[in-house]
Amino acid sequence: MKARASVVVIGGGVVGCGVLWHLARRGVRDAVLVERGELTSGSTWHAAGNCPAFATGWSAMRFQSHGVLLYAGLAAETGYPINHHVTGSIRLARTQARMDEFRHVAGMARRQGLGFEMLAPAEIRERHPFVATDGVLGGLWDPHDGDIDPSQATQAFARGARDAGAEIYRFTRVEGLEPRPGGGWTVHTDKGSIAAGAVVNAAGFRGGEVAAMAGHELPLVSMAHQYLVTEPVPELAGRAGKLPLLRDPDDSYYLRQEGDGLVLGVYERRPSPRWIDGLPDDFAFQLYPDDMERIEWHVAQACARAPILGSVGVRRTINGPIPYAPDGLPLVGPARGLRDFYHCCAFSFGIAQAGGAGKVIAEYILDGAPEWDMWAIDPRRYAGYATKAYAVARAVETYGNEYAIAFPDEERPAGRPALASPLYGALRARGAVFGARGGWERATRFAAAPEDAREEPSFRRPRWFEAVGAECRAVRDRAGAIDLPGFSKFVVSGPGAAGWLDGMVCGRLPREGRVSLAYMLDETGGIVSEFTITRLAADRFLLTSAAAALWHDEDWMRARLPAGGSVEIRDESAARATLALAGPRARDILSAMTDADLSNAAFPWMSARGIEIGMARVLALRVSYTGELGWELHMPAECATGVYERLLEAGAARGMVDFGLYALESMRLEKGYAAWQADLTREYTPAMAGLDRFVDLSKGAFVGRDALLREREAGGPAERLATLVVDAAPGEAAADAPTCSPVFVGGEAAGLATSGGYGHRVGASIALAYLRPDLAAPGTRLEIEILGARRPAVVAPARALYDPENARPRA
Repeated sequence: MKARASVVVIGGGVVGCGVLWHLARRGVRDAVLVERGELTSGSTWHAAGNCPAFATGWSAMRFQSHGVLLYAGLAAETGYPINHHVTGSIRLARTQARMDEFRHVAGMARRQGLGFEMLAPAEIRERHPFVATDGVLGGLWDPHDGDIDPSQATQAFARGARDAGAEIYRFTRVEGLEPRPGGGWTVHTDKGSIAAGAVVNAAGFRGGEVAAMAGHELPLVSMAHQYLVTEPVPELAGRAGKLPLLRDPDDSYYLRQEGDGLVLGVYERRPSPRWIDGLPDDFAFQLYPDDMERIEWHVAQACARAPILGSVGVRRTINGPIPYAPDGLPLVGPARGLRDFYHCCAFSFGIAQAGGAGKVIAEYILDGAPEWDMWAIDPRRYAGYATKAYAVARAVETYGNEYAIAFPDEERPAGRPALASPLYGALRARGAVFGARGGWERATRFAAAPEDAREEPSFRRPRWFEAVGAECRAVRDRAGAIDLPGFSKFVVSGPGAAGWLDGMVCGRLPREGRVSLAYMLDETGGIVSEFTITRLAADRFLLTSAAAALWHDEDWMRARLPAGGSVEIRDESAARATLALAGPRARDILSAMTDADLSNAAFPWMSARGIEIGMARVLALRVSYTGELGWELHMPAECATGVYERLLEAGAARGMVDFGLYALESMRLEKGYAAWQADLTREYTPAMAGLDRFVDLSKGAFVGRDALLREREAGGPAERLATLVVDAAPGEAAADAPTCSPVFVGGEAAGLATSGGYGHRVGASIALAYLRPDLAAPGTRLEIEILGARRPAVVAPARALYDPENARPRA
C-alpha cells in the first residue's frame, strides 16, 4: 500500500471509480481508491442501470447528461467491454400539468443540445407497440436514455484508472480520518495509513459513516428500492432491436426490456426507509427480503398499461438500498468547514450520474471549482437544521414523489417547520401560507379564508394569482410588511477587517453608517455571493446574504481569512430577526413607532441608523427590495414580537398589509433585480449581469479583478442580462416564463431566461434573460419558449420596468 497519494477516494462503486478515472484522466497518476469489500458491493451491483438524461433542473440535467453521454465511448476508451444499450425512452403524460412539465423540460433539453421531443399518442405506439395509450395525452422522448450493466461500467472506470497509474485497494477498511496540520488528511485503514492531499467520500450508503470520521453529519437516508425481472416474453423473442424504456410517472414505475424479458421498477406510494439507527457492518452484496405487497398496486397498473407484462411470471425480485438526500439530488462538493475534503454521495440515480460526479469532483480538486455552477448538488445547501429526523422525513417524501410533477411553486410539507421566526404563530393566525427557504419558514402569501390556503401548484398562473396581485398593489399604494427570518448574517470585525473585505468584494466598501450591495467573485470573475454590507464602525461590518447561502458563504470567507487573527467572522443569523416595511406610507408608519428622525436629510437612501422601537434597539437600513420607500428592521430575535405588534398597531390606520415571498418576487422582477442562484451564479460575471456599477477596477487588487480586466480587454461580456416584456398566452392558458426558458430570434437560439413571472404593479409578464450582447438592446423583438409555445417578447427600455429612475425608494 502506498504511504502517500495526491487523492484518496473512499468507496468502490460506480461513483467512486468514476471519480478515480476522471482524476487519472486529468493526469493524477498517484490517486488511490480504497474499498472495504469488493468493487460494486454497495448499491451499484444491484442497480437497474437505467441512464436517463431527463432532469427538471438546468444544472442537474447538464450534470446527469454528461454522464449518460460519456458511456457511449467508455468501452473504447478504457478497453473494457460494456453492455450498454441506447434505446431511448418514453415518458407518458395523462394530464395537462404533466404535458406542461414535459414541454418545459424538452425546451431545456434542446437548449442543451439533447434533442428531446414531444410525442403524440400515435407516435408513442409507433415506437413502443406494446403500450396502451388510452387516457394518454402525449409523451416525452429522451433519445439518449437506455441501460448499462453497472458492474461493467464500474470495472471499465477501474481499468481506465489503473492503466493511467491509479491504484485500487479492495478489502481495505477505512478506520479513521485525521486532518494534517499543513493541509490534506491521513487516511487510516486496516492495512496501513495513507497521507492524502485530498479525500473524496464516495462511500454510497455508507457515506454518513465516512463523514462522521471527519466530524460531519450528512443528511443521507437509505431507501428500499424494489424492481422485478420477468420470465421471457414470447412477443419479444427474436424481435429486432430493444424496446424503448417506458416510464409512467403518474403511476410511478419504469418498464424496460432485459433480454427477452422485462424489468419493472417501482417508486412506491409507501416508501420504506432503512437503517435509521445505523447500518449493519456486514451488509454487502446483499438484498432486503422481497416485499411484493408494497408494490402490488403499481404492478397492476403497469400490467394494464403494457399487457405483455402480465402474460409472464416473475423470475426474480431485487429489493436493495438506494441512498437519498432530502431533495433527491446528490451531495457533491466541498465538505463544510474542512480543507481538502469532498463529499460525493447520495446518488439516487448513481449509474447515470457517475460520469458527471467524476468530472465535477476532479475539477474541484484540480481547478478549485467545476466548470459549471453546481450549487444544486452542493452538500452545503443543507445547514445544521438537517437533522436525522428531517432527512428521513424529506427522503421519504422525495422518494414517494420521485416521478411527481416538479411544479415551480410547490411547497412540500415534510420536515417542516425546521426553523421558524418568533412571528410564525402570529403570521399563521393572520392567514400566512408558508414555504421553507434555507430551512426557515417564510410566508409566501396570505389567505383571506382557510379554503384559500389550499395549495394547487401549477406551471400556469395559480389560483392565488389575484391575491398576490392585491398584496403588490397594496404595497405600491399604501404599505406592506414582511417577516424575513433566516437571512445569513455575519459580523466581520477586527483591525484587518476593512482591508481584507475590500480585497474580497469587487466594489468599494460603504462609509460608516452607510449600506451597499456587494459581490464576491471567484478567480474567473464569476459571481460567488451577493451581500448587503452595512458599515457599523470603521472596523466592523454586517454582511447579509441569502438564507440558503449560510454554510456556502461562511466557507468562502473563512477559507480566505488572513493569518494572525486580525479579522473575525461571527455568524449571527439565528440571533437577529428582520422585518421589512415598504410603501409610500412607510415613513408615516415607522414615525409612529419611534422618535428617530426619518427624514431624507437625517436618514437618506442606503444609510443605516440605530433606532429604538418600544423596548427594542433596532438597526434600521434604508433599503428596499420592493422598489418602494422602505426600511429593513434588524433586531435581536427576542424583540421581534414586540416590534411586529407595534408595526401592526401603527399600520392599521394607514392601510398596511402583510405580504409574502410571492409578492416580493413579483416586485423584484419589476425592478430588474437579479437573484442569487437564479440570475447570479459563478457562470456569470458582474458585466454579464448588468452590475457594472458595483465594480471598481481602479481600487486595486480583489479576487477576480484580473479576469474582469481580461473580459474588458476582449471586448466585453459574451452575454448580457436584460428584462423582457412577454406576450403571455391569454385566459386560463396564461403562463409566465419558468426558470430556464429558451429565448430565440429568427428561429435561432439567442439566450436563456433565468427568472420569470408576472409584474402586478406594471401589469406585464416579465422575464430576466441572458442574451447575446447584440440582442440586449431595448426594443429588440424576440421569442421565448414557454411550456412548448413560442411567445413574442421585447427587450424593455430599461432594466427596471417599474420606476426606472428609482425615485420612489428615495422619496
